[in-house]
Amino acid sequence: MKLGIFIERDGVLNQARVERQHQVTPLTLDEYHVNMEARGLLQKLKAAGFLLIVTTNQPGLSRGYQSRRELDLMHERLRRTFPLDDILVCAHDETDRCPCRKPKPGLLIEAAFKWHLDLDHSLVISDKWQDAEAARSTGCTSLLIKSPWVGSGHHDFVLPDLTTVVDKILQLNTNKRALVV
Repeated sequence: MKLGIFIERDGVLNQARVERQHQVTPLTLDEYHVNMEARGLLQKLKAAGFLLIVTTNQPGLSRGYQSRRELDLMHERLRRTFPLDDILVCAHDETDRCPCRKPKPGLLIEAAFKWHLDLDHSLVISDKWQDAEAARSTGCTSLLIKSPWVGSGHHDFVLPDLTTVVDKILQLNTNKRALVV
């Protein structure tokens, strides 16, 4: 079985605006600014043998204020910038009670089935509590970047920045391999 790293899109791979103490996802390609600092870091994870899968809630699609075309253009920019294996989207509003809308684990379970992933040894990178909860419910390890959206629920690691998160993942991966040998 393969190991995956699930990466939250907004706030990790692209810059999100903050309005009234809430993170606001970009709705158009003009608003969409990729976090170029993440490029080399994701290349390190890819070189270490991980599958890299973006998971993102995008309720603007079902609410009608984001077009699928704009979202597809944003994701094409992500694919050109980062060594990603997949991008999985939940287009539902929280009132839809969709099993794939984070904090529910549906996107992670879908990816595990599609990519033959060992969820117990896979990881989640985010800056939000919803991803940590999805990780907890599937047996993944959560590594959160310190932010106002971390919350007080379960998280395995809260670290200051993406560089520290990637270093921690590579350290955990090295330690795991040493135990197997």
